[in-house]
Amino acid sequence: MKDPNQLTLVERWAVRASTSQFNALAGAIGGFTSGIITCPLDVIKTKLQAQGGFAAVQKGRHVGHAKVYEGLVGTASVIWKQEGIRGMYRGLGPIIMGYLPTWAVWFTVYNKSKLWLGQYYKNQFAINFWSSIIAGASSTIVTNPIWVIKTRLMSQTSSHNRSAFSLFPKGANTPTSRPTLPAPWHYKSTLDAARKMYTTEGILSFYSGLTPALLGLTHVAVQFPAYEFLKVKFTGKPMGGAPGAGEDEKAHWLGILSASVLSKILASSATYPHEVIRTRLQTQRRPVPGYEYMQGLGGVVNEPGPNGSVTTSNTPQEPKYRGIGRTFRTILREEGWRAFYAGMGTNMMRAVPAATVTMLTYEYVMRQLNHARTHGQQKMLRRLEIEEYERL
Repeated sequence: MKDPNQLTLVERWAVRASTSQFNALAGAIGGFTSGIITCPLDVIKTKLQAQGGFAAVQKGRHVGHAKVYEGLVGTASVIWKQEGIRGMYRGLGPIIMGYLPTWAVWFTVYNKSKLWLGQYYKNQFAINFWSSIIAGASSTIVTNPIWVIKTRLMSQTSSHNRSAFSLFPKGANTPTSRPTLPAPWHYKSTLDAARKMYTTEGILSFYSGLTPALLGLTHVAVQFPAYEFLKVKFTGKPMGGAPGAGEDEKAHWLGILSASVLSKILASSATYPHEVIRTRLQTQRRPVPGYEYMQGLGGVVNEPGPNGSVTTSNTPQEPKYRGIGRTFRTILREEGWRAFYAGMGTNMMRAVPAATVTMLTYEYVMRQLNHARTHGQQKMLRRLEIEEYERL
């Protein structure tokens, strides 16, 4: 007969685990779940953000091409037609590799920081704000290389042929011709992308867009203090807190859902332009001889000469996007202010469900782990009482 006081595997671990380990596990599971569910929308958003930065551009258009991606449905149909289901989940590997450590680190550092800052400050909103900044900086620095690879995988197309869209411009004098050279930036997988980036661009390529990513900490600095404030208002419980015995379960989870949605909408609306700048910096390849001009990175350039003649210059050109300020001015000059909100509607449709799934999963896993710890401790106490009684 099975001993009712025998601890399960989860209870045995939960009794010995720390709160930091709970946060790390719950955060990793939450990020992993939301990453899988929202990956197609992430691909669509990245395509919309990045398309203006590829190849030489004229007024925000690829030379010789109409605008390729237009809206949620239009972009999805193009991806589905050209790449199928695989294209909709392009970059899933880095998402899984990225979300696990990102949220594991974030929730662990966030809760540790709240405890540490709570020793020196009394204002709870200020504690939550600075804890978000510290946790966001930690997770961003650790996982930036993974997100660069993810962005590059998502922003490229599956193949280069005459019928499919090409990121290379058509020659002005040969409107039907396209370069036949293979694109050196075409990545087949996560490991292939990492290898090519390291061998052709060096270690710094993995930290492209790190500065705007760190500026993006304003996003979490808005989102999580707002989430904690709203959750307390709606449920009376802090982040990670579960309803007590006899409390309304449905109202509790509805409060979490509402707090997740509202806090994410507020944060995304306030901080979206930095994501576009970061995406442009991440998807830009460093110049490779023979391909610079086709990638919009310089190279062979036709310059006006004397008496209306044209001379060819092989002077290497600087990367098109360089630094936050210069990237901002370039996008504004070539594409207008609307480019800073490219894909924002899709981003909302991706970011809000992603945040909601992450927080619901986190709260649920934290609740289950706390229950497992409580039940495990109760079983251990009963076993000690039985052993003590038998000794008597």
